[in-house]
Amino acid sequence: MGASLPTKEANLFKLIVKSYETKQYKKGLKAADAILKKFPDHGETLSMKGLTLNCMDRKTEAYELVRLGVKNDIKSHVCWHVLGLLYRSDREYREAIKCYRNALRIDPDNLEILRDLSLLQAQMRDLSGFVETRQQLLTLKPNHRMNWIGFAVSQHLNTNASKAVEILEAYEGTLEDDYPPENELIEHTEMILYKVSLLEESGSFDKALEELHKKEPKIVDKLSYKEQEVSLLSKLGHLEEANKLYRVLLSMNPDNYRYYEGLQKCLGLYSESGQYSSDQIEKLNALYQSLSEQYTRSSAVKRIPLDFLQDENFKEAVANYIKPLLTKGVPSLFSDLSSLYDHPRKPDILEQLVVEMEHSIRTTGSYPGSDVKEPPSTLLWTLFFLAQHYDKRGQYDVALCKIDEAIAHTPTVIDLYSVKSRIMKHAGDLTAAAALADEARGMDLADRYINSECVKRMLQADQVPLAEKTAVLFTKEGDQLNNLHDMQCMWYDLASGDSYFRQGDLGRALKKFLAVEKHYADISEDQFDFHSYCLRKMTLRSYVDMLKFQDRLHSFPYFHKAAIRAIRCYLKLHDSPKSTAEEDEMSKLAPAQKKKIKKQKKAEARAKKEAESKSEESTAGGASKSGKRNVKPVDPDPHGQKLIQVEEPMAEASKYLRLLQKHSPNSLETHLLSFEVNMRKQKFLLAFQAVKQLLKLDAENPDSHRSLVKFFLKTGSTSAPTTAAEKLRWSVLEAERPSISQLQNKSLMEANKEFLGRHEDSLVHRAAYAEMLYLLVPSKKTEAIKIIEDSTNKVVQTNGAPGPAREWKLKDCIVVHKLLETVLVDSEAASRWKSRCAEYFPCSTHFEGKRSSVMPDSVYNSSRKSNENGDMPNHPMGQTELSDGQLSLKNLSIST
Repeated sequence: MGASLPTKEANLFKLIVKSYETKQYKKGLKAADAILKKFPDHGETLSMKGLTLNCMDRKTEAYELVRLGVKNDIKSHVCWHVLGLLYRSDREYREAIKCYRNALRIDPDNLEILRDLSLLQAQMRDLSGFVETRQQLLTLKPNHRMNWIGFAVSQHLNTNASKAVEILEAYEGTLEDDYPPENELIEHTEMILYKVSLLEESGSFDKALEELHKKEPKIVDKLSYKEQEVSLLSKLGHLEEANKLYRVLLSMNPDNYRYYEGLQKCLGLYSESGQYSSDQIEKLNALYQSLSEQYTRSSAVKRIPLDFLQDENFKEAVANYIKPLLTKGVPSLFSDLSSLYDHPRKPDILEQLVVEMEHSIRTTGSYPGSDVKEPPSTLLWTLFFLAQHYDKRGQYDVALCKIDEAIAHTPTVIDLYSVKSRIMKHAGDLTAAAALADEARGMDLADRYINSECVKRMLQADQVPLAEKTAVLFTKEGDQLNNLHDMQCMWYDLASGDSYFRQGDLGRALKKFLAVEKHYADISEDQFDFHSYCLRKMTLRSYVDMLKFQDRLHSFPYFHKAAIRAIRCYLKLHDSPKSTAEEDEMSKLAPAQKKKIKKQKKAEARAKKEAESKSEESTAGGASKSGKRNVKPVDPDPHGQKLIQVEEPMAEASKYLRLLQKHSPNSLETHLLSFEVNMRKQKFLLAFQAVKQLLKLDAENPDSHRSLVKFFLKTGSTSAPTTAAEKLRWSVLEAERPSISQLQNKSLMEANKEFLGRHEDSLVHRAAYAEMLYLLVPSKKTEAIKIIEDSTNKVVQTNGAPGPAREWKLKDCIVVHKLLETVLVDSEAASRWKSRCAEYFPCSTHFEGKRSSVMPDSVYNSSRKSNENGDMPNHPMGQTELSDGQLSLKNLSIST
């Protein structure tokens, strides 16, 4: 226990606590100083003064005072609790938990400390500790509903759903018969549905259904009741009842895809793969025809059959689906149908159908077989659809022809310019794509989505200054680029990071990629407040779903992309370190001297960092004392220069690699990077593990083949093992090699030749073979180049399309060009390849195609030059400015 104070000072101490809770920090400081004047060593007062200063952004002083308080009164639970609160505010959760446990050793029944500890345990997923703490809270205060619910949830999270059900049943036994009152009906409904979901999770479907029916009068959320009931009926095999209930749910919401899926499962007409027999297709068709008669206004009931219907039935159904949408002018129609392009024959049928429609509308003004005249806009949206269709199929010339005709038809439709911009991007002219996106932006200056799309195109074209100026049009006044960061605008961070990486600015690239990781840390941190809120408000099912979401947070695409790009930056830093005169001097020193100098540098860096943080805190503290609003600290490293001065890039890369291996184990890129990192670190067994994973995921992938050959070439060329560790590694590799089918009784040259034999018609596989051939036998460079140049770009059969579609993809051709230029180092072969690809991709700026924006006569040349300088291009519709946080138009003029 803490040292006792006289009555007057004890009242002042209560005032400090109250001032802290009501955020009257100056008042609290005044009271603390009054106590410390008489009792300068009073630990609890020192701790509370430190806690108050922490809220005023004077962290260094705060930690000094709180630690002094703990030192002066080490047996006070208040001092330990306050130190824990300080650590918690800085997200040092493990240290905070230690402090709370020390406080509980002194006062084991303190409810406030136990509550705080339980929140941290939930945040850190210390589930066994969480169960223990919640049980202790329930024991101390059994008449509090939140303690019962918290204990049940802790058992559920600790994978003990049956125990959680027992706890909830015990809690229900303490309630009156007429419970709940009117004002608690929703909370009680949530608890019942949560209990039923627990029974379902533990496999007690009969008991769950019985409980649901028994408590029906007390459940006010009737939709959730029906959804839970139909789920249980399906799992129990009561398919007839489930069928009827799904039809009831469809009458409530006929556009819910999950209800249709459930209905199909009840009728035995559902397939995960989407493959159905002709008999099943017939039954499904009959089902959806009857449902479409019942729900005439539902779009889902018309769209779902397009996934399983074939040939003429598909053609008829898709025609009936798209005709009203083309007449109405729905821009998202192609996006809606884009999943059909994964089916082998459906794209051809779609193309044939829409081309027929286009021809009929041009000649007769109506759809084929119809006498009803269509409005002029129907032709526009048909051309719009066809442009996207040909773009999807890689026929960029035809796509551009269609979209240009649509623009000539109605030049005021913004979507046309956005789609043309997308086509130009796919065709390889990023500068033209950015100019077209900016033209679309200029047609509606108040549309944030179009503005964002324009920014993305500019970043893809490496027009970073112009992209920044355009992006901040929709941010607040002040430091506008920081506002983009505060809004967690991850697509912007990734796109600008990619642009900096392409331009060789690794510092800024890393800054952007690591900003995405910071956003994910903030998202993870944001769950903290919900640990108490959700238990109090009884949103239990949503709370558990949120925790499960947080557990797989780092598996989402934005983090995956950012981590991969950050690792690539560190690989580049490792491969191309910046040599300085100081490093040259260091290389001449003895190992012992090097170690000593490194230690000194680390100590200096630490001292410098502490001095900077102290100066920043004192500045912030001064602002707080004067009552002024704290200014956001300036970024000390805006260009990421400190990030690229990291001593061990591979150690930093390994941090992100571990996260990828944990959260994205089925991604090929994860194991490719694992191979690259571990080969550089000379960790051959880990690199071999990555190779095995690559072969398991996709053995025929060119990158998997490259990694396999590189690995065994490297390990085979090392000197004979001498140490015990090297001998062990050698024996493991020798034992494992026969298990790799690609190398069974074959040399690397034979395996490489066999790989080519399996993929003779594939450009990327031929390039991989050529690269490995040159690596294995450098004297065969000419043969390797010939293998690439002998590749044939075959024409794909496309149902009589107006332009040829070829197999080669632009990005693959660019990779091959870089291979010839940088790996095989043959400028003449690279030049020949460039000329050849310029014919296949006439809009590509990389290959300087005749219709690309790099040509002197291109209409995009003037905008290209101004964009390189970061100038905002002029538009007939005027320019935008931001005034008082509102978007305004300057010099608005519309030409007629």
